[in-house]
Amino acid sequence: MSLSTHVLNAATGRPAAGMAVRLENAAGEILAEHHTDDDGRVKDLPAPSAGAHRLIFDTSGVSPFYPTVTIDFLVTDPDEHYHVPLLLSPYSFSTYRGS
Repeated sequence: MSLSTHVLNAATGRPAAGMAVRLENAAGEILAEHHTDDDGRVKDLPAPSAGAHRLIFDTSGVSPFYPTVTIDFLVTDPDEHYHVPLLLSPYSFSTYRGS
């Protein structure tokens, strides 16, 4: 199993480089803290076990309205790759399960 994320600033069409990203388990225990690379990606997140997890993005540098974005997700098959991207603009955001 592996986990990655990618943040795209939808207002500029550019990656959100240098954004702080934190991975937590359902109990709120911090599993990892990283910053997105120049391509807006974090590729080396630890592989979480089955169950509920969350990614917390410090979006204050991009959005005047959303200081953080939290994405809760479930790992149902620990053998799969999970990619959780964030599309962010100043007043909206969306996510999906990527590949």
